[in-house]
Amino acid sequence: MSRPAPSPRAPFTRRPIAAMRRFPRGFLLAATMLGGIVSGLGTGNPARADAPKRTQPIHAPKSQPQAPVSFSGTVSNSDPMTFQADHVSYDSRNGIATWTGNVQIWQNDQIMRADKVIYDRNTGVASARGNVAMVEPDGTVLFTDYAELSNGMRDGIMTRMYAQMFDNARLAANGVRRTGGKLSDLTRVVYTACEVCARHPERAPFWQLRAYDATHDMQHKRLEFRDAFVDFFGVPVFYLPTFSMTDPSVRRQSGFLTPGFTPHNRYLGTYVTIPYYWVLDKQSDITLEGLFSTRTGPELSSVYRRYFRNARVNINAGIAYDTHHDIDYVNTFGQTVDSNDNHGVQGYFFGSGQVSINKTWRAGANIRWASSPNYMRDYRVSGYGQDTLNSNVYLEGFGTGSYSRIDAEGYQGLNQGIIHNQDLPWVLPRYTYSYFGRPDAWGGRFSLDTTDFYVYRDNGTSDQRGQLSLNWDRPFHNSLGQIWNLTLHVESAIHRATSLYQQPNYAAATRAQVEGQVLPTVGLKMNWPFLRSFNHNTGTQILEPIVQILAAPNTGNSSSRNIPNEDSLTYEFTDSTLFSINRYPGTDRLDGGLRANIGLHNNWTWNGHQIDMLIGESFQEHVEHDRIPYSGLSHHLSDLVMGTHVVPNQFFDFDGKMRLDPYAGKVDFADALGSTGFRHFRVTGGYLYEPVTSYYYYAQRSYANTPPAVYYTPVSELTVGAASNWQNWHLAAYLRRSLSRKESVSVGGDAGFQNDCFGLDVMYLKQYTTIGGQQSNSTVMFSLTFKTIGTFGMNG
Repeated sequence: MSRPAPSPRAPFTRRPIAAMRRFPRGFLLAATMLGGIVSGLGTGNPARADAPKRTQPIHAPKSQPQAPVSFSGTVSNSDPMTFQADHVSYDSRNGIATWTGNVQIWQNDQIMRADKVIYDRNTGVASARGNVAMVEPDGTVLFTDYAELSNGMRDGIMTRMYAQMFDNARLAANGVRRTGGKLSDLTRVVYTACEVCARHPERAPFWQLRAYDATHDMQHKRLEFRDAFVDFFGVPVFYLPTFSMTDPSVRRQSGFLTPGFTPHNRYLGTYVTIPYYWVLDKQSDITLEGLFSTRTGPELSSVYRRYFRNARVNINAGIAYDTHHDIDYVNTFGQTVDSNDNHGVQGYFFGSGQVSINKTWRAGANIRWASSPNYMRDYRVSGYGQDTLNSNVYLEGFGTGSYSRIDAEGYQGLNQGIIHNQDLPWVLPRYTYSYFGRPDAWGGRFSLDTTDFYVYRDNGTSDQRGQLSLNWDRPFHNSLGQIWNLTLHVESAIHRATSLYQQPNYAAATRAQVEGQVLPTVGLKMNWPFLRSFNHNTGTQILEPIVQILAAPNTGNSSSRNIPNEDSLTYEFTDSTLFSINRYPGTDRLDGGLRANIGLHNNWTWNGHQIDMLIGESFQEHVEHDRIPYSGLSHHLSDLVMGTHVVPNQFFDFDGKMRLDPYAGKVDFADALGSTGFRHFRVTGGYLYEPVTSYYYYAQRSYANTPPAVYYTPVSELTVGAASNWQNWHLAAYLRRSLSRKESVSVGGDAGFQNDCFGLDVMYLKQYTTIGGQQSNSTVMFSLTFKTIGTFGMNG
């Protein structure tokens, strides 16, 4: 929190004064008891808190001086104290010391200033009057007209208090009584974290908490208000018989957090959550949460966090007694799925950790497990709706131009109707190494990559692979402006596989197979950019023909030679992979043979706007007819691929990709996303089309390599949305609909308000996707956020 500058009336600078000296320790300590007053009190003009009427806003009196910058620490009874004043007088007969005029007192991190300070040695009472300002060790700045303290700062009173607290919080009270140096009782209290209008300081803040009285527990850093109203613009809206909160200066403190309430849920009914936050020490904490519902048993969950000097640990776990008994259902392939063992004692464990061994190496783990997907659905455990829960342990190192990693991975299926756990692999282990060298004597760069693994399946192909990729690039250019790049590439691998006749390969081999492949490739690519300027040299246009020739042995795509497939299950031929040496995402399947790729790239750029387009095609000497259907590479002349990025002005933008079959005259693939609008309102739209649902290609097949019927279900999906932002308000809505299935996928909306101290948000989401034989239900979330206090809300 920034601190106001010193007042011109009383600057914190040394100047000629009437007296400046050091006094005996006991005398001076008592004289500065003001520095230990309760954090969070101050002057103001609060109205009565016992009547629902408009009150004056919280703001410091105009005449009060500004406090200096804050410090941190505590007041010591043994450290010397320094004071400064314009005039000093001492009545030795009555034992009274009086300091007047620009009084400034400091000891350690405590600073106080006032117009007049009087100390009575007989009673031990010190009083300060007129524009009293103090800075507490925690950063709180206090203002008051009068303060009177005794008993070594443990007891005292203050009138018309005003405080600037941490995170811009403000608190005011008509009177304060401090007892024992630990508790302070406040009367007629007003609290807010909102800014006061600079033009109209007399106006009430956006929200404020008015209370008849309050207690500040300085030892446990708690503020408790009684008989309180929550005002918006000075108008009372909520009444709270009692309300307790943590002091804004505290970042972490044990205690109950805001409870949650949901009036209705399909699986839980009406339920409440009661969280408790427990600070274990400076490096660790734990959050415990109990969930109690009307339709099923209770759940206890926890989140544990701990940070070390070179490591961190985060554990999220829960246990519950689920009383739901799900029925069997028929999945997408017409199979009956058993839903037993999804009730009774259930639980989950999500843990992650990482440790830095040295500057080069670090190790970590991410473990995610749940007793059943239906339990995650019933109790709204984060992660439900995904296809799998992934777990891994790893060791990785970083060097100059190199990276090395060894890990092991496991998976748990969450959609048992499509993905069964016995079909999922265990990767035990996987090793990855990558090296990218510096330019050599010939002007080229050498790189090396390897990914070696052992994949084990209970039901499916198990594969041990050793793989190595070598690459050398040599760029050069000529006097015509052509940019050339010569590539020498070698791809090699050796596999030992069992059960190749099972998923995801479905090969004819029934015995263990040892197969290998080596594919050398020579490539030459030429970019010939033509550049011109326009619009008075504020814009540029680039017209760039691109030609590439790749020569390699015609090995096919490896599927006919009993080589398993683990990393090339997808295939997407678009403008982004047109000039790739291997258009598969991995190396288990390779593009061989002689081929040429051509493209035309055009780019316009002006005043921060851009239009970028690429159109291209591939010519192949050898055609392998065992590629994935509708891959775009089933003929000597490939599909025509196009990609564009258009941002002509601030009101419109568009990104799109398309693949056109020149033989059938049909679109094999289309993906478009665009938006239009102005500063406060924008409409977005997206469209995805593919003649097949590629997700199902490897799900179920036969020895004849025939995909299941659901594979040939086209994907035609439209997404539309709109969003508006106006000052502090926001409003958004979206719809995602499958045109091929003639049903919606999801629909949702969000509306809210947010300023410097308050937030309101209402969100609605409905998922039509069926998971585990059940369709997701609608969700409504409502939340109110008060700065420095917390968030209150419910969902259902």
